[in-house]
Amino acid sequence: MATTSYPKLQETLWHEKLDNGLEVFILPKPGFTKTYATFTSRYGSVDNHFTRPDGTTIKVPDGIAHFLEHKMFEEPEGDIFSQFASQGASANAYTSFDRTVYLFTATHEVDANLDTLLHFVQNPYFTDENVEKEKGIIVQEIDMYRDNPDWRVYFGLIEAMYSRHPVHIDIAGTADSVRSITKEMLYDCYNTFYHPSNMTLFVVGGVDPEATLERVKRDQAAKTFAPGGEIKRLFEAEPPQVKDKRKELSLPVSLPKCLFGFKEESYEGEDPVRRELTTKLALEAVLGSSSPLYQQLYDDNLISDGFGHEYNTGPGYSFSMIGGETRDPDELAARVSQALYDAAKNGISSEVFERTRRKKIGAFLRMMNSPEAIASEFTRYRHKGGDLFKVVELYESLTPDEINERLKEHADPDRLAISIVRSGTA
Repeated sequence: MATTSYPKLQETLWHEKLDNGLEVFILPKPGFTKTYATFTSRYGSVDNHFTRPDGTTIKVPDGIAHFLEHKMFEEPEGDIFSQFASQGASANAYTSFDRTVYLFTATHEVDANLDTLLHFVQNPYFTDENVEKEKGIIVQEIDMYRDNPDWRVYFGLIEAMYSRHPVHIDIAGTADSVRSITKEMLYDCYNTFYHPSNMTLFVVGGVDPEATLERVKRDQAAKTFAPGGEIKRLFEAEPPQVKDKRKELSLPVSLPKCLFGFKEESYEGEDPVRRELTTKLALEAVLGSSSPLYQQLYDDNLISDGFGHEYNTGPGYSFSMIGGETRDPDELAARVSQALYDAAKNGISSEVFERTRRKKIGAFLRMMNSPEAIASEFTRYRHKGGDLFKVVELYESLTPDEINERLKEHADPDRLAISIVRSGTA
């Protein structure tokens, strides 16, 4: 078992790739009573068209990764949540654009809960009857989110940006796509994407790394898996321009909700982690809570504490997202976008750059006290080819010139889109 030390963070990460391809990472946190574990498949909602390792190309219904996540918790003897609860653990799962994560958190019986996590994720149980039953549950979930203004403004922006890439399709799919899912499709996707060689196990907390690894190795050695191989994701070519400059709808909200941002190409050849950090730092320098613009917008009653920004990137997609609740969506979008254009033209000063960089490093170091955040972020960075524990070093290596060049590149008015949910009836 290999170890990697990070003296600046005072952390040591244990790592081993097992014979079946499963990557196991353990971060011991002496003195922590809570342990948090994630078992992650590199499989998300955008993976609806792919070539399996055996060369077979498959196109599956939208929402199947999310459907599969739901079904994994059902076993012949009952719901797996009750087993975790009986062992004093809280379990959950989620599906994003590019991964599916199963997790538990516990303060005792960690070994038993780890066994349960490995068992249920690696033992699918799909029947015609339980698949049919799940369809109604997920269709209800889809309908519920259609009435959620935060979700609608969020996906409205992505829908405005993208015309072909499946990132613009709701993670849960549509009612029609969900109803077309079969047991056989679920097994096809499971056998393709839930092979150990496409998965990562991460454990963080008050655990003995050597004993934990040996337990995982015994568990995996007792199971038989078909040979793994390369999975090829297939995406249609996405045009560089946004699909729609503007997308609006009405829902019963007290204040309008507004999100806007810039669409980019995927830039697969670059270091995606460095690109992410430079973009986030540039946006924070102009729009962060300590910026003059933020205070002006707040004083003018255009934003609330919920105003923020993020940058999302994954296989074949990349975009920023800015905004929140506002009394005047058009004025907010105009003032913020103009501030970004001005900053791109005039540059961010060295003083603002340094202050913002220190703020980002401080926030990162605070995050390192949260086992949940560490586990989630570690796998996300890992899937991008990066290392969470080198983020501070990356921040320290950035320069004002690099940030300014990145902002010029990103703040392209031709690639701006806006999504608004106004007060009214749907």
